[in-house]
Amino acid sequence: MGFIVTARKWRPQRFDEVVGQEHITSTLKNAIKNNRIAHAYIFTGPRGVGKTTTARILAKSLNCLNPVDNEPCNECELCLSIQNGQSMDIFEIDAASNRGIDEIRTLRESVKYAPSRGKYKIYIIDEVHMLTKESFNAFLKTLEEPPAHTIFIFATTDIHKVPLTIISRCQRFDFRRIQLNTIKSLLADIAIHEKIEIDDKTLTIIAKKADGALRDAESFFDQIVSFCGKKIDPETVSRMLNLIDDEIYFVISDAILEKNFNTVFDVSESIYNKGYDFIDFTNGLIEHFRNILTVILTKKTDLVETAEVYRTKYLNYIDQYNEGDLLRILNFLNKTQQELRFTQNHRLKVEISLSQLIGLNRTTTISEILNRFESSDKNISSVPEKKSFRLPEIKNLHTDSINKTITTEPPVVKNVQETYPSANTLTDSKLKTERQSETVQTSESPVKSTKQAKSVENGKLTSEQHISLYNKILQNWDEFVKLVVSEKRLTLGPYIGSLKLIGLEGSKIKVWLDDEHGKKSFQFDKEYLAIKTNEVFGKKLTFQFESKKPDSLSNKTGTSGPIGEKVNDDPVIDMIIKELGGEEMSG
Repeated sequence: MGFIVTARKWRPQRFDEVVGQEHITSTLKNAIKNNRIAHAYIFTGPRGVGKTTTARILAKSLNCLNPVDNEPCNECELCLSIQNGQSMDIFEIDAASNRGIDEIRTLRESVKYAPSRGKYKIYIIDEVHMLTKESFNAFLKTLEEPPAHTIFIFATTDIHKVPLTIISRCQRFDFRRIQLNTIKSLLADIAIHEKIEIDDKTLTIIAKKADGALRDAESFFDQIVSFCGKKIDPETVSRMLNLIDDEIYFVISDAILEKNFNTVFDVSESIYNKGYDFIDFTNGLIEHFRNILTVILTKKTDLVETAEVYRTKYLNYIDQYNEGDLLRILNFLNKTQQELRFTQNHRLKVEISLSQLIGLNRTTTISEILNRFESSDKNISSVPEKKSFRLPEIKNLHTDSINKTITTEPPVVKNVQETYPSANTLTDSKLKTERQSETVQTSESPVKSTKQAKSVENGKLTSEQHISLYNKILQNWDEFVKLVVSEKRLTLGPYIGSLKLIGLEGSKIKVWLDDEHGKKSFQFDKEYLAIKTNEVFGKKLTFQFESKKPDSLSNKTGTSGPIGEKVNDDPVIDMIIKELGGEEMSG
């Protein structure tokens, strides 16, 4: 005997050999067991899932001379004749070629006669939806009240084209799409019996190409064996079936995380040179990100139809992608998929779309923002307002002299641009101490040492630390602005360069900005700014906007020293007020 294709050679001959349709085979076996045989059945479902095969097994079971557990024995004369297509009591009719009313009239005449040898005369009509409207109407009466020895079994892939009057006269069974793992398991068993070497990745490629149709998978298997022989590798199968390797999708998802734009053109070149279709690539990419979303939501890979080698890779994405980003990506890819239908240059469209995907910024939910604000409020302690003092205008005052003279909270110094020549955007300000656990070395002055000890004990900055922090802000302000702009913060970029720095008060940088929308942007990115100020200035700081524009900003931006807190009974502060003409201010 010559070569027999796998789909025929391995066709199921018993109910328990039918895979993926247990809900149907169990019902039919119980019907035979309880003698509840209907006069008409209609099997519907996708192609290649076992409709005609199940109809033949049912026909054999009903006419078998020696049934075993409501299954055909496949050994008796009637079973063998049905299996070989030689039975006079089993009629297989192709409705596509016998769709006219004349053929139905002939069928109506033949159903009157009793079966020649078996118990039932069975008519299996395949693709019944191809019958004409007149044929269906002529068939209605016979189908509703056929002879007791006659059973009709209809099979169709398009149940919607079958009139409801026909469906209502039949028991309907809906066949399912065969699952990928079920197809892989069956092909693996066939390969073992045929002594063919094939791995899990190759089986996955074949099963995915079959798209739930077992007959298609078996046909692909025959085709691949003819090309590769007894040893099959996944690379050859991908080229032969013109399928895109799943590895290329992981390259894209990794590039989005790494912001690697060069990958776009490498992938595009590979797809183009190998002759893949860009629409198929987009469809595969959508499925890939759907798999990532499934894994992130369920924390497992049970719902992902893929090879075992890729399951670990999907699990690695759990902490790298969030649900919001994946939904944005999937919506964007679906839109790209629609646009490709009306685009002549598919390669260019895909390159642009992938570049946009890689350029997308990570999203943050409102809940995450609120949680960050709450944690930020806890970390940045509030300082109660106290009286402060201001010195009169002093020119040409060097920073070293301030450090030596002022041993408590530093006073305001106006118009000392000579002192801090690197600050071009700073004006008058107040500076209050904030809590900070830093060790402060004792100084030569007993008064100074006492104040520093008290400051450390209370978790606040000393005057020297205040001045040091303020100087650092003055010197590194331009660097801070460039850092925020370089990171492409869309909400802050247009406003950070327009800030007018007034001074430092506690842990707050006092600024002025002539833009209400910009002020809201700074509040929105409060935590981000706290992190960046810590990177540049060495301490987390917040921004406080002045409602009234300072007078010193009217002509040009000036610089001023920090404002400190007045400490009761401090001899140094009394000396500054008496000798230098300072004045107390409530701040």
